[in-house]
Amino acid sequence: MNASAQKAVDKQNASEVKEVTLVEAVNMALAWEMEHDENVVVLGEDIATNGGVFRATVGLKERFGFKRVMDTPLAENLIAGTAIGMATQGLRPVAEFQFMGFIYAGMEQIVSHAARIRNRTRGRLHCPLVYRAPFGGGIHAPEHHSESTEALFAHVPGLRVVIPSSPQRAYGLLLAAIRNPDPVVFLEPKRIYRAVTQSVADNGEALPLDTCYTLREGDDVTLISWGASILETLQAADKLAEQGISTEVIDVATISPLDRETLLCSVAKTGRAVIVHEACRNGGVGAEIAASIAEAAFLDLQAPIVRVTGYDTIMPYYRNEQAYLPHVEDIVEAVEQVIAL
Repeated sequence: MNASAQKAVDKQNASEVKEVTLVEAVNMALAWEMEHDENVVVLGEDIATNGGVFRATVGLKERFGFKRVMDTPLAENLIAGTAIGMATQGLRPVAEFQFMGFIYAGMEQIVSHAARIRNRTRGRLHCPLVYRAPFGGGIHAPEHHSESTEALFAHVPGLRVVIPSSPQRAYGLLLAAIRNPDPVVFLEPKRIYRAVTQSVADNGEALPLDTCYTLREGDDVTLISWGASILETLQAADKLAEQGISTEVIDVATISPLDRETLLCSVAKTGRAVIVHEACRNGGVGAEIAASIAEAAFLDLQAPIVRVTGYDTIMPYYRNEQAYLPHVEDIVEAVEQVIAL
């Protein structure tokens, strides 16, 4: 390659690295995949002309046209079912639900059809689709806008449930989800949509699904979390380091199927586990993780497993919202508890 050609390549590569928020990374991933795969289509309420409630799809209609970026009626059952029909006929639809609290109207389609179509047809039909939904609290939203009910979907065989916690993982995991041959529920923690920025290379490089990500290595205790709670978990790890407590922080990222091997290897090293999630405690994904550790790594544990979670109540209105969400201090206190045992 001559000098001028190399310079052009270097310039192109440099322009591909962008400092973006999580919601902007979602937009980048959608645009990349639509540019490189004409079968990828996007649909949902107000996602075309208005670019979505959180502007995750802004600019896509202008770039790819109304036949690939489609505004739908306010009918979540229709959105879920239409995406299934598209997927079985060769398209790769990415369907957005405005909020996770609105997804329940489409549960019949998601659970009874999207998750089962491969099994029902003995592999004749595939369902390569992604259901996107902003989820979780922390933005002063009204009722039905702040749910964190990811465990509902994690319990359904045939569904893959993915939750990014940073711009880099949002970009890479969404690319992988769109390319996956089976349905993926892709839950985006809206509390951190614009909380942090990261340098993301817009190069179409996907991250592996079904894998936990070790964000910080440590020796004394394993902190396990996902989604927006990763932010407080990392902040707690910094505070604990000031006390001389070494924490290993793991982002679960794909809550179903669960990468138990990474979790078990970490607990075997540290001997302690604290699980952090925003969802209510009863029947949460944290309980499944705790059970998996207790079953397979009981003899490695030096202290009981502790969960730091939301309460077993409806997410309160914004005046009491912060009282519901797990805080840095709650995580620090839980770690201090297991270290003292």
